[in-house]
Amino acid sequence: MEKPKQMIVMRRDLKMRKGKIAAQAGHACVTAVLAALAREKRLGQVCADESSVALTPDGQPATPLSEWFARGVAKVCVYVDSEAELLAIDRKAKEAGILSALICDNGLTEFHGQPTYTCLAFEPALPEQVDPITGTLPLF
Repeated sequence: MEKPKQMIVMRRDLKMRKGKIAAQAGHACVTAVLAALAREKRLGQVCADESSVALTPDGQPATPLSEWFARGVAKVCVYVDSEAELLAIDRKAKEAGILSALICDNGLTEFHGQPTYTCLAFEPALPEQVDPITGTLPLF
């Protein structure tokens, strides 16, 4: 079985500064993981040691999120070239039952004061769940 991964989808067309890209991706990743933890009612129970991870009777992590914390923290950053593409990816994720965190920047430091969708991140999920949605997108 392949390990879960967290997909991050950035808008390349905005030509954001490197620091802005890092900040926006960070917002998306944290928001997606917190939403997944809240859904699993595990908020506040995150530990780095494997003994705290919920396991199934056969000793496997109970969810992709549990496995992600227990066995690896893969993040894959890909890009799109428009807001329309970003919103379409977000819609596809939601239709597939995958939590996604769509980030809208307030425009205070870039984007001339205009709120702007910059990126999104999925909850940690298995490749067979996310690859149909993001598998053809180029690496950022």
